[in-house]
Amino acid sequence: MLIDMSTSRPGTPDDQAAARARRPHDDAPDTATLFDRLAALEPGPERDAVRDELVTAWLPMAHRIAGRFRDRGESIEDLRQVAALGLVKAIDRFDPARGAFESYAVPTITGEVKRHFRDRMWALRVPRRVQELRNKVRVARRELTQNPGSPEPSVADIAAHTGLTEDEVSTGMEALDSFSTLSLDAELSAAGDGYSLADTLGTSDSSYDVVVDRESAKEGLRRLPERERAILYMRFFEDMTQSRIADRLGISQMHVSRLISRSCARVRDEVLTERGNRRGPGPRPAAI
Repeated sequence: MLIDMSTSRPGTPDDQAAARARRPHDDAPDTATLFDRLAALEPGPERDAVRDELVTAWLPMAHRIAGRFRDRGESIEDLRQVAALGLVKAIDRFDPARGAFESYAVPTITGEVKRHFRDRMWALRVPRRVQELRNKVRVARRELTQNPGSPEPSVADIAAHTGLTEDEVSTGMEALDSFSTLSLDAELSAAGDGYSLADTLGTSDSSYDVVVDRESAKEGLRRLPERERAILYMRFFEDMTQSRIADRLGISQMHVSRLISRSCARVRDEVLTERGNRRGPGPRPAAI
């Protein structure tokens, strides 16, 4: 059952018309009656319909607020979606008895968009404290250079203007360049010779894995019997065939093959067991 509480609101029709005339924007509709109905309804389809009607009525205002943040690295479509989310939150939390909806919705929507920039738009994750320092430094630099011919303020000037320490100002100034990152394909030479940032960076050295495996196998190799160590040395370091090793030791080639397989398996198992003990319980690492 709908409950129309519009007759209980204070003020004459002339007062309400005057209030509408004082609204600074055309996208601030008169939805006081709808909010009264929304507050009186229990959760259900009827309340959802009234809520959707309010969202539709105030959506142009949310889009206008989103437009204030255009050209800051985010598409206007995404900003409008964020602003619409803030509008829905404002409608759900608004108490009609506490004043005009616009005065509550504007800071709610604006705060939602600002949180989007704070939490989603940084190329590098920066702590909130550093973000706040960045904003204070940015505002201070703008205030100190707003007069034509003003020199670029020093760290000491900004510290005196903001009440921050010079270390805090330095941190904030470093964060000014952290909102976006430089592509690895960006050219560093003005001559246009294709010299990019990626060309200055090192690459992963696959030999590191070999060093790790070699060091891990050392202890296991030392614990092998002397003959098995000699067989592995002749096979893998002197590059001798199994038949030559067999001839030198006076054993069969099949025996050499079994000794090599057994020795390698023993060293491998010892290395994997040691690594498993260091990592704690979990899946067994792949065989090396």
